[in-house]
Formats: sequence, structure tokens, C-alpha cells
Amino acid sequence: MSDTWDDVAPKPDLSVGPLGWVIAVVRGVPVILVLLVGLLLTALVRPFERLVAGEGRPVTPTITRAVCLSVLALMGLGLTVRGTPMRGPGAVVANHSSWLDIFALNAPKRIYFVSKAEVADWPGISLLAKATGTVFIRRDRREARGQVEVFRRRLALGHRLLFFPEGTSTDSRRVLTFKTTLFAAFFDDALRETMRVQPVSVVYHAPRGRDARFYGWWGDMDLGPHLLAVLGTFPQGRVELTYHDPVRVADFANRKTLAAHCEAAVRGPVLESLAG
Repeated sequence: MSDTWDDVAPKPDLSVGPLGWVIAVVRGVPVILVLLVGLLLTALVRPFERLVAGEGRPVTPTITRAVCLSVLALMGLGLTVRGTPMRGPGAVVANHSSWLDIFALNAPKRIYFVSKAEVADWPGISLLAKATGTVFIRRDRREARGQVEVFRRRLALGHRLLFFPEGTSTDSRRVLTFKTTLFAAFFDDALRETMRVQPVSVVYHAPRGRDARFYGWWGDMDLGPHLLAVLGTFPQGRVELTYHDPVRVADFANRKTLAAHCEAAVRGPVLESLAG
């Protein structure tokens, strides 16, 4: 059974006029070139990086950050960062609204996404995910021990792992209840005492005159029309990231209290945006 979130309200108007098509092409061509160059550089550097550092990635995440910053700039999508991304290893948890989250959250600081296993089989997206060191897991408590070992190994390398605890994307105007399954791995004896978690709020501000949910991508929405609409809109809106204070897992009684704390922190700026 799918856990994809949907809404009964009509989806935003994603129609693009003739001028929008021109703008989309003018933006889209360099975006594709930047992505291809980034993949090529990563493919060239990664074998040497693996030879020297194994699973460590001292160089390729810098390529990923440069690509994501470039893509946001080429799209014309503004990026505002509030707060300070944590240093050192740990987990980052954020609300999930769109495919744009990948670029927005990769831009300020090197991170590694934790994604559902199915993404590893998606054409195109799987190539980008694998090239950037994404961790693929199954949201199944029966596989918790294996997940702990993967997390422990990656954290030992100094990696910051990013999770979307909602388990699905939304219309960008809400934060769903955080699922606690993945938080349980943080309370394992191998991780609990040293593990830190930083909540991050992702808030999209739609272009003037557009539906407030314009950047959200959810339910049965197709990627193509949404991508075209985003590329073809001028002027663009912006995305705002708020990095909240990191917390120690050891300071929480269990996964439910930790998930609830992170959920409340992430929801705050989203509610403020709605009120504004």
C-alpha cells in the first residue's frame, strides 16, 4: 500500500504559455549541461576517491554542492538560509515538499540523503542518487539491525545523513506527522550516546500571482509538467531553509519523543509562513 500523501483540493495550475516555453528552454538547457558535467566529474573522481578514502567522500560532495547551487541559480530560484548547519556527523531531518528539496538541501552543506529502496530503480533519478552517495533503505522494522550498521558506518566517516520522516512529499503548506520507524535506529547502543539530530524547515514562497502550493509536488502529479512550469516561470519565488539547534539522541526517552520534538521544530517556520 502506498503512503503517498494527496489532497482533495484541485492541483495548482501548471499551464505554460509560449513565453514560458522559451524561458524553460533557456533555463533547462544549461541546467541539463550542469547536471551532466557534475555526473561526469563525479564519475571521473570517484574511483580515485574510493581508492584513497574507501566509502569516505572528501571531494565528490563538493561537486554535488556546486551543481545544486548552480541549478538553483540557473532556475532563478532564490535560496535563503537561516541558522547554522551542524558540523560533524549526525542526522538531518526535514519536511518534504518537492523534487526541488534535493537541490535546496544539498546547496548549503554536504549531506547524504537516506531514501526508500524503490528510488534505486527509478530511471534517471537513481543515477543521480547513486552518484551522490544516497543511502537506500527499506522502511521495515525487521531490517532495523542492518540499518543501524549502515548508519554507524556512514557516521563513522563523518557523514551527515538526511531523512524525510513524513515518508512522502506534500503541497509545501503543511508538515505531516513524523513517522518514528527510522528514529528507532538512533537509539541503538552503537549510536545513542554520540548521535545528534538537526531539524530543518523547508519553506517555499511561490512566485507572485501563483498558487501558494506552486512548488509542491505530491500525489499523482507528473514530474514533466511540474518541471516545465517551474523552469518556465519568471520571476521565480524562493526557498527558505531554517536550521534549528541540533539535539542529542541521549537526551530523549525514546524515538517517539525525539520525533515529536523534531516535528514541532520543523513545523514552526511552516506555520509562520502560512500566517504571513
